[in-house]
Amino acid sequence: MLSQQHIDTVKATIPLLASAGTAITEHFYQRMFSHNPELKNVFNMTHQKTGGQPAALFNAIAAYATHIDNLDVLTGAVMRIAHKHTSFNIQPDQYDIVGHHLIETLRELAPDAFTKDVEEAWVAAYGQLADIFIKIESDLYKERAAQAGGWEDFRRFRVASKTPESDLVTSFVFEPTDGGAVIDYLPGQYLGVKLHPKGNEYDEIRQYSLSTAPNNQTYRISVKREGSDDMAGVMSNYLHDHLNVGDEIEAMPPAGDFFFKDKQTQVVLISGGVGLTPMQAMLNTLAKQGYTQPVHYLHACANQGQHSFKEHVNGLKGTLNLSVHTWYEQADNAEDGVIEGNMALDPIKDSLPLTNGEFYLCGPVGFMMFVKQQLLTLGVGADRIHYELFGPHKDV
Repeated sequence: MLSQQHIDTVKATIPLLASAGTAITEHFYQRMFSHNPELKNVFNMTHQKTGGQPAALFNAIAAYATHIDNLDVLTGAVMRIAHKHTSFNIQPDQYDIVGHHLIETLRELAPDAFTKDVEEAWVAAYGQLADIFIKIESDLYKERAAQAGGWEDFRRFRVASKTPESDLVTSFVFEPTDGGAVIDYLPGQYLGVKLHPKGNEYDEIRQYSLSTAPNNQTYRISVKREGSDDMAGVMSNYLHDHLNVGDEIEAMPPAGDFFFKDKQTQVVLISGGVGLTPMQAMLNTLAKQGYTQPVHYLHACANQGQHSFKEHVNGLKGTLNLSVHTWYEQADNAEDGVIEGNMALDPIKDSLPLTNGEFYLCGPVGFMMFVKQQLLTLGVGADRIHYELFGPHKDV
């Protein structure tokens, strides 16, 4: 049970956490993977190399310590993380492992400051947080299993089709090997996909946005080939180079707290690069539903060769009240409607529903920060700006 003394003690350790920074979480992951290497089957080791995951964990720990006496502030972040956990099939016993290594990390890095009282407070604090996640995740697992086409644990799927969409993006359609129906999803959500690439020591699990409207029979993801050489994305490159029609993967039910919310108002979908994948699910769903409100689709990418779904989106103009704006970093050929350079909204502001539209963003963090700041400057309320991040969470 978390007492007021525990809360006061945890909050008193915030300066210690701040001074140590990500050294805490880097040590934690090194310790945990050394003692429990089986967890490498769950964690994205590329994010360990880049430092993204240690930084995200440190920020989460610091935020929890700061708001431990007012956890309502963290509701959004907790739900986002819980959804992500369910796409990995995280189970209660794994929280015990993480908690043990977190406490031992604090003890090893700050032996003088980590007194008996501090240890007792952090054990209680971590226990409270773990209980919150376990309860939310249990409810999510049960809710999805109870729906038509739902399931628990990983389910096997077969690649029904593999289609290049641009120079770097390829779509994969998965059908369940058991021949049953599949659970519906909200446009914008993602699928947790598990594979054991040949030559890999561990399983790989990644989350990919579902890139078309739900149909109760199959799922489609559209994957960008990431990185090169030592920093090449293990999963994305394996999917592109080795996963073919007839091959099998495992998947958890769709998850994610970023999805289209129908408020019967104008909608603006803004994407950079492969961030267009959840936008395709939204566009296709709106077309399927016969959405009558104006829809604005803004997309930025490197060049024409990396512009995925171009023809498909333009074809939706006959179904939706759809306007399209496109930016290329390098526009080799003059094309109607294509602007060269970064996505600048001021020149098209008069065509956007700044006062009452709902804005959905997805793309690289820098891109979304750049676009969100423009929207705020143009008077769009922060509560009408919704965004999705690929990888460890960061604030935009």
